[in-house]
Amino acid sequence: MSDWKAKRFWKETAVEKVAEGFEIKLDGRSVKTPAKRALILPTQAMAKAVAAEWDAQEGEIIPHKMPATKTANAAIDKVLVQHREVAEMLAAYGDSDLLCYRAEAPEELVTRQHALWDPMLDWAQENLGVQLGLRTGVMHQPQEAAALQVLRDQTRKLSAFELAAFHDLVSLTGSLILGFATTRQARPPEEIWELSRLDETWQAEQWGSDDEAEEMARIKKASFLHAARMFMLCRAG
Repeated sequence: MSDWKAKRFWKETAVEKVAEGFEIKLDGRSVKTPAKRALILPTQAMAKAVAAEWDAQEGEIIPHKMPATKTANAAIDKVLVQHREVAEMLAAYGDSDLLCYRAEAPEELVTRQHALWDPMLDWAQENLGVQLGLRTGVMHQPQEAAALQVLRDQTRKLSAFELAAFHDLVSLTGSLILGFATTRQARPPEEIWELSRLDETWQAEQWGSDDEAEEMARIKKASFLHAARMFMLCRAG
């Protein structure tokens, strides 16, 4: 098996304005996605973030140290070509949103869920125009079709680049509402992440933390915060 690794072959990394947006150039040559499509970013801010990752490579190219590039590639190679399918998949989270499923006991956990999650559902009603019903236990109970349609319509409006970042905001929290709250800056991303971890935090308080679980949570949090940053860069000047 070959152990060949891609190595840095360029000296200068630049961002260039083109008709469709902003392109990354390596010694004047355009960067391509893995599917050989043009790597063109919607905003200069996002292009600069991607270019900075390429410029930081020394010697061997290390893909896992290029998260902005990975998100951009996903937007172009995957989301752009199946936008409707991705939007539908994410909108479906509204029917089983984390914030709607509450514990039956103990009372302290029930109280904490109401205190921290109810305000986010109130926010959704005011800002997204949807009122989702609460459920007790873990058995799925469908939400009203009209509310789900409102959420579906708003999810479909996101661009491919926004949707690529939105995917992680929703899937990592298990909540479409928290995903939208992040994109609309209802609260700082760190606070929204902690809201999504309410049940896990409770369990750790009762039984102690697990090193492996804590490490996994750290990785997921980093991915969530990256997605929040990428979404904001989609709309930055």
